[in-house]
Amino acid sequence: MAIVDIHNLDLYYTEFHALKKVNMAVEAGSITAFIGPSGCGKSTLLRTLNRMNDMTKGVRIEGAVSINGTNIYDKDVNVETLRKNVGMVFQQPNPFPKSIYDNVAYGPRIHGITNKQELDDIVEKSLRSAALWEEVKDYMKKSAYGLSGGQQQRLCIARALAVNPQILLMDEPTSALDPISTLKIEELIQELKETYTIIIVTHNMQQAARVSNQTAFFLNGEVIEFADTVKLFSNPEDQRTEDYITGRFG
Repeated sequence: MAIVDIHNLDLYYTEFHALKKVNMAVEAGSITAFIGPSGCGKSTLLRTLNRMNDMTKGVRIEGAVSINGTNIYDKDVNVETLRKNVGMVFQQPNPFPKSIYDNVAYGPRIHGITNKQELDDIVEKSLRSAALWEEVKDYMKKSAYGLSGGQQQRLCIARALAVNPQILLMDEPTSALDPISTLKIEELIQELKETYTIIIVTHNMQQAARVSNQTAFFLNGEVIEFADTVKLFSNPEDQRTEDYITGRFG
């Protein structure tokens, strides 16, 4: 069974029809990439998966988004619990104005963990999972703002992992980073796939081809094609997909 199942999803920003009849199933333990030109609905769909769009005025949603068989838009769904289960990493690294340690410990504390040894263990495990522990273990009390951009992004990944989500959403996580930091994040994504289901929005088609198992191509709020990444890039079924990946537009 798919961990994420999107059925006939329409999303409106007041009158603007931003997502149109989206249907998609995402398997557990996979990496799914969303590609397409700017403004085509990639990030909007990503934000529906942990109800970040709830924070935007005038948003209306029709259809269903199910995670583990539960429609996350049912009125009795606890949004805080949902966001614990579905973590998010944004385009720009956004560490809190706190120490490295307190950035990672923030989520577990919010969810009631106060024992210092338990917090220490979670922080170390999360930083190791984000391939950052060896670089910061001697500077845990220093401000997160002292880290490089690439380190800050890995810290934000560690912060998301600290509450033990099942799903990790990544909205162009390397677009603000240099090539070396980008490579580190891509290697990290491959490692995280062993434990988490990852959905990544990227403008970089080479990145989608490198890291993902499935790719969805978006255009004007529609999913034009959703297929295994190798197939979509080597033998797309829709001419619009082929035009986009060969650089004829976008």
